Amino acid sequence: MTQITPSRRNVLGAAAAFGVSLQFLAAQAFAASEGALEKKKFVFVICRGGMDGLTVAPPLGDPDYAGLRGPIALGDEALKLDGTFALHPSLAAAWRLARAGEARIAPAVATPDRARSHFEAQDVLETGAAAVYAESSGWLNRTVETLARARKVSALSVGPTAPLVLRGKAPYASWSPGHLVDGSARLPALLQDLYKDDPLLGPALARGLATEAMAAQAMASVGHAGEAAAMMPSAAPGAGARSLQQQGQAAARQLGETLAGFMKAPGGPQIAAISLDGFDTHANEGAAQGQLGARLAYLDAVLDGLHQGLGPDWKDTVVIAATEFGRTARVNGTGGTDHGTASTALLLGGALKTGGIVGDWPTLKPSTLFENRDLAPTLDMRGLFKGVLAEHLGVDRAALDQTIFPDSAATRPVTGLV
Repeated sequence: MTQITPSRRNVLGAAAAFGVSLQFLAAQAFAASEGALEKKKFVFVICRGGMDGLTVAPPLGDPDYAGLRGPIALGDEALKLDGTFALHPSLAAAWRLARAGEARIAPAVATPDRARSHFEAQDVLETGAAAVYAESSGWLNRTVETLARARKVSALSVGPTAPLVLRGKAPYASWSPGHLVDGSARLPALLQDLYKDDPLLGPALARGLATEAMAAQAMASVGHAGEAAAMMPSAAPGAGARSLQQQGQAAARQLGETLAGFMKAPGGPQIAAISLDGFDTHANEGAAQGQLGARLAYLDAVLDGLHQGLGPDWKDTVVIAATEFGRTARVNGTGGTDHGTASTALLLGGALKTGGIVGDWPTLKPSTLFENRDLAPTLDMRGLFKGVLAEHLGVDRAALDQTIFPDSAATRPVTGLV
C-alpha cells in the first residue's frame, strides 16, 4: 500500500500510529473531480465465511425449497421480491431499495473455483483468477491501476487489514474503525489545534477521532450481539439480547454512514472494499431469527448507513455484497449448513437499472443440484464484476479480460446492470 503524504507530513505521519488515517483525510483537500466518471462510486462488501444464499434470498416459489431446508426454511415472514424470490426479513433496508428499483439479486453465482475451502475460495474471489493462488494482487487493485492511467482515482480499505482484493501495485488509503484513540492524548490535541481553522480537515479530523471511539465500542457490541444470537437461534431473543443486537445494528449503520462521508467528501475515494465476518453457519443457523439472521441484520445496517449517508451521491453508486461460496441445500444434523457452491450476491445502488434477478435460476430439483448437495452455479462471479466495472466505471473490455481478470475472455460481462 502506498500511503498518501501531503504537506505537514511529519505531524500526519506521527498521527497514523494512533489508528486514524489522517493521510487520507488530508488528501481530500488536494483532489478534485474531473468529470462524470469521477463521480461514479463502487463499494465491494465481502461477506466472509460462506454466506447462505438460500437464506439471504429464499426461493419461496421453488417447490423443492421447503423440503430441502426443513427447520431453517422461511415462509410468510420473508420479504417477497417476485413470484419466486424473497429476501430474509433481516434485510429490510435492502428490500426497500429493491422495491424502489435500486437493488437486485444474483441468486446462483459462484467463482470459477469448486473447492470448498475458505482459504482457496476467498483467494479466487479476491484475486479474480480462474485458479487458486494464480495471482498475488487483487482484481480491485488492478482496476484502480488500470483506471489511474486515464484519470484520477483513489480507493479505500475499511478494516484492520486490507483485503486481498485491494492489495497490489496501485496505492490505496485505509481506515480501521477498530482502534480507540485517546481524545485527551497530546498528539490528537495537537492535531486538532493545528487544523482547527482548516474548513475541510478540521471537521474531518474531529469526525475521525469520534468515529474511532464509536467504532471500538461498536465492534464489542456486535460481538456480544452475535454471541447472543448464536445462543438462541430458534426462539425470539430476550430483551437483553435484543438490546445488544440493536446496539450492534446502530453501530453498523454508523459504520456505513462514516464510509459514505469519506466517499462523498471532495477528493474522496471512488472505490472502497469492506470485509464482514461471521457467515460460516455450520450449526444453529436459524430461520427468520438466529445466528445468520443477526449477521444479515448487521450487513443490512451497513448498507442502509451507506445509502443514507451518501444522499444525492447514491444515484452514482453501485454496491456488490458477495461471498466466497454458498452452503449446502440440505440442513445438517446440527441445524446448520455446510460449505457449498453457488450463493446469492446482492447488487444495490441508485445507478442500477431496474430489473429482475441477475443470471438464471437452476431450480432445486434433485437432478439439478451440484454434486447432489449444492445449489448449482449459473453465473460466473467474474462476469458480474466485469459488467459493473465496464458499465459503471468505464473499464475497457480488453483490460477486464486480460489484466483485471486474467485469461477470462470466455467469461462475458453481464450487461444491462447500469
